[in-house]
Amino acid sequence: MKTIEVDEELYRYIASHTQHIGENASVILRRLLGFDVSQSHIPLSVTVSNITTGVKKDKAVFSHDAARVIHDLLLSNNYATKSKAIDRFMLILSTLYNLNKQAFVAATESTHGRTRIYFANDKQTLLASGKQTKPRLIPDTSFWVITNTNTNRKRNMIEQIMQDMKFPVELVDKVCGTI
Repeated sequence: MKTIEVDEELYRYIASHTQHIGENASVILRRLLGFDVSQSHIPLSVTVSNITTGVKKDKAVFSHDAARVIHDLLLSNNYATKSKAIDRFMLILSTLYNLNKQAFVAATESTHGRTRIYFANDKQTLLASGKQTKPRLIPDTSFWVITNTNTNRKRNMIEQIMQDMKFPVELVDKVCGTI
């Protein structure tokens, strides 16, 4: 595989034609140029674990590739078609978890309310922390989150997790602004 550099405008154009999360630029360009997508020797999806940096001293080490995945998510058709804040919230949580499981788990441990726990490994823990928590399993994870919160609280939860995972403030603000 060869590496090429493109300017921001071209990158945004390519990313805007993403059909699903993790679709790589080679597949998108093959489709746009009318080439046979099945002939690509590059896998159709990026393994998210290949582009994360892990945890160092209990703190996530920021990865530009992880930021790119989040940026691509925001530009994806899958994200754009989510009309409800809860659906965007769940998709962001799923992506953050799959970017760096250890950092996500560490971040969720400090993300809670005065009386309620927001995240847990099981539904029962969340149900025990409040009467109206409405726990839901975060897609593609083993983690549960309470969903009976207003949109502002959901933004605050995402903000705290992304800050703890050491994402740039500008990206955190952009993500929270889309919920």
